[in-house]
Amino acid sequence: MSEPIDCVIIGAGPAGLVAALYLLRFRRSVLIAERGDSRATMIPRSHNYPGFPEGIGGLDLLRRLQRQMLPYGKPEWGGEVLGLEADGHDWRVIFKGRLVHARTVLLATGVRDRWPQLLDAQAALQQGVLRFCPICDGFEAINKRVAVIGDGDHAAREALFLRRYSPSVTLLSDGGDLSAAMAVDLRQAGVAVEATRQGSLRFAGGAVWASDPQGRDLDPFDAVYGALGVDPQTRLLASLDLALDAGGCAIVDGHQRLSRPGLYAAGDVVRGLNQISVAVGEAAIAATAIHNALRERAVDLT
Repeated sequence: MSEPIDCVIIGAGPAGLVAALYLLRFRRSVLIAERGDSRATMIPRSHNYPGFPEGIGGLDLLRRLQRQMLPYGKPEWGGEVLGLEADGHDWRVIFKGRLVHARTVLLATGVRDRWPQLLDAQAALQQGVLRFCPICDGFEAINKRVAVIGDGDHAAREALFLRRYSPSVTLLSDGGDLSAAMAVDLRQAGVAVEATRQGSLRFAGGAVWASDPQGRDLDPFDAVYGALGVDPQTRLLASLDLALDAGGCAIVDGHQRLSRPGLYAAGDVVRGLNQISVAVGEAAIAATAIHNALRERAVDLT
C-alpha cells in the first residue's frame, strides 16, 4: 500500500485552493477532489475581494489560484468524493473506482444557493442582474430599482440591508411568513412588499420583470437578489455522526477542526458569512493547523 496523502482537500473553490497553496508551501502532499461546481464560478465580477481594485471574476480568481500553486509542487486531482471512513489515525477517501488513504481531510465543499424560479436566470446572473450576496455587491445596486425574492424574515432582512443603497427596494413575497415586527420595519423603511403570479418572473431586455397575481406587470427591476437560502454541502459528514449548527453548517473550533481527529473544514460550509475573504482566512488557519498536527505526529515528507 502506498503512503497516505498528507491531506485530501474536498472542494476546489477559494478555500480549497488556498489551503492547497499553503500545504504545498509547507511541503505536504495534497490531493484536491472537486466536482467542478464551485460557487465562485457564478461571480461575473466582484469588487469586494481585496487586491483587485478593478474587480475580478470568479473563474479568473480560481485560475489564478491554481497557477499560483505551480512553483511549489503539483497536487493530485480527483473527482467527486463518495464517502469518508475512519482508518485508525487516518482516513479512507472513497472515489468512484478508487480508494485514497489520507492522514487528514479538509472539507471545503461550500454551499449551494436556492435559485428563484426566474426565466433565463443564467443570463441574468452573467449580466449582473441576478445576484445572491448583498454584502458582496450591494454597493453596485446604488439607486437602482431593486427586488429581493424570498419569503419570511430572512428575505426581509436582506431587503432592509439593501435599502441603504437604493430608495426603491421591493420584497417579492406573499408576505405570509413575515413576523408582525418585520412587517412594521419594512413599512417604516419604505420597502414595498409585492405578491407575484406563479411563473411570471422573467429576464428580458437587461431587466427582471414580474406580474402581480392578477397578471399586471410590475415596473421592471434593474437588480434582483435571490434570498431563498442555501444548502450547506455536508453530505459527507452525515455518516460520521457530526453535529451541525442551526443553519446546517459544519461546527469547527478555532483551528477549523471538526470533532473527529484529522477532519477540518473551511469556507462557506462552516458558517453563514459566505465571503471569499473569510474562506481564504479560514483556509490559511486550517492548512497551518494541519501542517502542525502532522509535524507533531512526526510524519515525514513522502
